[in-house]
Formats: sequence, C-alpha cells, structure tokens
Amino acid sequence: MKSRLEIDSHGRKKVYDACYEPCAIEKGMRIIGGKWTGSIIYHLKDEPVRFNDLTRMLGGASKKMIDQRLKELESRGMIIRTVISDRPIAVTYELTEFGRSALEILDQLRIWSEQREL
Repeated sequence: MKSRLEIDSHGRKKVYDACYEPCAIEKGMRIIGGKWTGSIIYHLKDEPVRFNDLTRMLGGASKKMIDQRLKELESRGMIIRTVISDRPIAVTYELTEFGRSALEILDQLRIWSEQREL
C-alpha cells in the first residue's frame, strides 16, 4: 500500500498509510547495501575466488572488513565458502543462486553510477 500525504483546510499535513516496517527497498539495501558487500558479490560473479585474491580486487577494503562481509553473506545464504586446503588454510568463495539473483540489480546500479559523474 502506498503512503499518501494530504493537506487539510488549515494547511496541516497528514500522512495516511505510513510505512512502519522496513519497506522492500530498505530490506534489499540491508542485504546488499553494506559497505563493500555489493562489490564482493560483483567480484564473485564469474567463478570462485580465493580470499587473498578477493582482497587484492578490493584494494580499499581491509581484510577484517572483507572477512566480516563474507561471513554476513554466507549467513544469508548468498555465498558458499569452500575449504580447499588445510595446511596452509585456503578457501574459495562463490555465489549461490540467491547471490546470483542480486547481480542484475548490481549491474544496473553500476551502469547508473557510471552515467552520473558525482
């Protein structure tokens, strides 16, 4: 249901059908809107990527930040973490089908952002 704003005869504003729970856009932003989250998803689009390679791809993000975002994405079911070696520990990350479902949105955001020099 869409919120609507009405002005009464005294010039006072009243909102009807206000949104009290997070709307769909807010929910989506909570999933992919965290710092570096969209970039991580985008860099995993083609193939599984090892942790250190991902940190190189995201030059401005700390390893701690990347690790936190990867754990969040894994807990949401957007990525799969696979241990490929125990000694030394080596892991890869890849998108699930749910994670892949965000790629079209992120690509549209990338295009929109490139077209606007802010």
